[in-house]
This record gives sequence, C-alpha cells and structure tokens, in this order.
Amino acid sequence: MEGKRSRVIIKGMKDGLLFLLEDEADFAEVLSELEFKLQEAHEHFFDGPAMNVTIQLGRRALTAAQEEALRQVFAGQKSLVIREIRSDSPSLLQASHTRNLRIVSGTVRSGQVLRYEQDVLLLGDVNPGGIIQSAGDVLVLGALRGIAHAGCRGARDRIIAASLFVPTQLRIAGHISRPPEEWSEADWVMQFAYLEGDRIFIDQIHHLSRIRPELSLYFLKEGERANG
Repeated sequence: MEGKRSRVIIKGMKDGLLFLLEDEADFAEVLSELEFKLQEAHEHFFDGPAMNVTIQLGRRALTAAQEEALRQVFAGQKSLVIREIRSDSPSLLQASHTRNLRIVSGTVRSGQVLRYEQDVLLLGDVNPGGIIQSAGDVLVLGALRGIAHAGCRGARDRIIAASLFVPTQLRIAGHISRPPEEWSEADWVMQFAYLEGDRIFIDQIHHLSRIRPELSLYFLKEGERANG
C-alpha cells in the first residue's frame, strides 16, 4: 500500500469508528485496502469491547452485491458492528443498480433453470415449469408463469417483479408462497412480491418506491418502454 493514496481512512468518534472510503477508486481496490487495514490493526486495536462502525461512501452508491461484500469484510471482526452505511448521493443508487443488472433475453421453458448471483432482468417469459433464481432481485419484463426465487443466498430484502404476474410459486430467501386462485391473466398489471416478516406479500408496481426506492424508477421506466 506504500506510495499510494489511502483509499480507506479510519477515524475515532465519540460513539465508535468512522470509516471513510474513497469514492472515485475502484471498489475492489477499496475493499482490498480495507481488508488489509483491518487485518493489520486487529491485534492491536480491534480486540476490545464492541464498537459501532459508520461507513461513509462519499458519492459512491453500493449495489446489493457490493454492500454484501463490504459487510463480509467486517463479519470476521467480532468487536466491530456496522451501525450505518452512508452515501452523500442517494440519487446515484439508480445508476449503480442499473450497471450491475444481469440482462438476459429469451424464454425460460419448462424444465429450464436459470441461476444468477446478481440482480437479473429477464426480457421474456418464464413458462410453467421454468425456474429463474437469483441471489439478488428477479425482474421479468414479460409473463412470469413459472417459479421465481429471489435472495436465494438468504437476502430477505430482495423482490420479484413482473409485467404479467401469474407465478406457480414464489420464493424469497427461505420463504415460499403460492399464488391465490383468483389471480387472472386478464389482469395485465405489473406487480412485485416482497418479504415482510415470514410472509410474502404482493403489490402493484407503483407502490415499489415504499419498499425499494432506488429500484422503482428504473423498473417503472423499463416497464413503460416494454409495454408501450
């Protein structure tokens, strides 16, 4: 790390520690330096009582995958507890989310299983017997008639959304829901599913901002483009 500008600055605060992360550097490089500093300082500094950690991102906006990677760095430090992750530019969340979508096109047919580690946007249909699975969000700009599984690695804040929402089964994290019998293909209304407590709920897409404000603008825009 010698000879390079520090990408991670650690400051003490009255109620814990503040980690300032360089917002213009490559995220992987920031993460690497953070890991190095935590390992280097662990024996001398982080062995005491638990301390609250605030992470300041500057103008950087994290994707779900980046946030998970950041939290994993701290997971091995039992004395460090992440209290808050801050960004000075929440408007960048939409752009960040868009850059990290895996966009695929086609039809998921019966017996097919598509699996992804990042958020996935399918430009096509999921037929009965087809499965689309992601560790992030599952977004379908088409008909969802098969099985969709979001947050397959355990993330509870993931969603499933589709232009035509008639799945045979929904899964978010470890929870499973089957659609009510009254769902009808005649209702061409974009909907999404989210997990609250131990139950999966369904709502219309224009209410998405209450659950995931950074995603709603993007998906509404793409939905309007696909349907119009």
